[in-house]
Amino acid sequence: MKTVTIIGFNGALASAITGMIDLFRLAGVTWARIHGEQPTAWFRTRLLTEDGEPCRCINGVTLLADGSWQDIDELGADDLLIIPTIGAPIDEVLQTNPLLIQWLSKFPTATPGDVRVASNCTGAFLLAAAGLLDGREATTHWGFGEQFRRQFPAVNLHADKLVTVDGPVACAGGGMAWWDLGVYLVERLAGAQVARELAKAFVIDAGRTSQAPYSVLQAKRYHSDKVVHQVQDWLEAHFREPVSLPELSSFAGLSERSLLRRFRQATGDSPSSYLQLLRVEEARRLLESSTGGLESVTRAVGYEDVSSFSRLFRRHTKLSPGAYRAKFGR
Repeated sequence: MKTVTIIGFNGALASAITGMIDLFRLAGVTWARIHGEQPTAWFRTRLLTEDGEPCRCINGVTLLADGSWQDIDELGADDLLIIPTIGAPIDEVLQTNPLLIQWLSKFPTATPGDVRVASNCTGAFLLAAAGLLDGREATTHWGFGEQFRRQFPAVNLHADKLVTVDGPVACAGGGMAWWDLGVYLVERLAGAQVARELAKAFVIDAGRTSQAPYSVLQAKRYHSDKVVHQVQDWLEAHFREPVSLPELSSFAGLSERSLLRRFRQATGDSPSSYLQLLRVEEARRLLESSTGGLESVTRAVGYEDVSSFSRLFRRHTKLSPGAYRAKFGR
């Protein structure tokens, strides 16, 4: 039986801990009970903290630990280590857990093999601080992607992805993506059949691959360039109109080259790409809250060609406008 070790710390997201424990402990169990069969448990779990004391999660719930990770020299060949979501301020958790980061930095990931260590959501910040993600593909919550890139430029971050796997390291995206990560890891360690049965028993949509339908534009404003903020404000007021780079540079009082450089440095995008995002974001709002046809939505966000806008919308959200409305429409 494989052991899944989850690391607890103050300020963690409780559901990312207890939910993972539920998934792994009930893999091969719940489905069998539903069908009146003899359960076969595949995993044992344990929650370890720095000193073996309980951890107080961000929602105020205190979880009892099974021991201390400091007492673990190394994990077994089939064991799995999971870092849950950071629910408290990220920098605060990084600063108050130097011993955990040091311990993680010694985790063996150089040799190829199956997944040995995984993080959910902002838990990736702890793996990155320990150097385990350097040169690797990773993901984290879409809302903290820019912060992650600034702090850990050596990591190949794909914040649009729901789950990434690079060698023995796996990461999951936004807060509740532990569902997807857990089912994926069960498949890797116990087989596709056990994972499918687990997903059915827990009523989990196991086909999700992207965070893009859930992301919002606000993350692009987490910077300190006042001029770029003014340009963003102007674009947000005029995104339905034709917009040219000379017009924008004149408004900003910058040369076109300087505007492009500063805008990309602040937001990670060009002004034209940001304009597209604004239009897609408004289209999302209209698809969620109105019953107007796609042609009227397209015109309302400044486009004339429905087919070209549909391609643009799909590129940014990974869903067609119709599929997006069906999924998120109110």
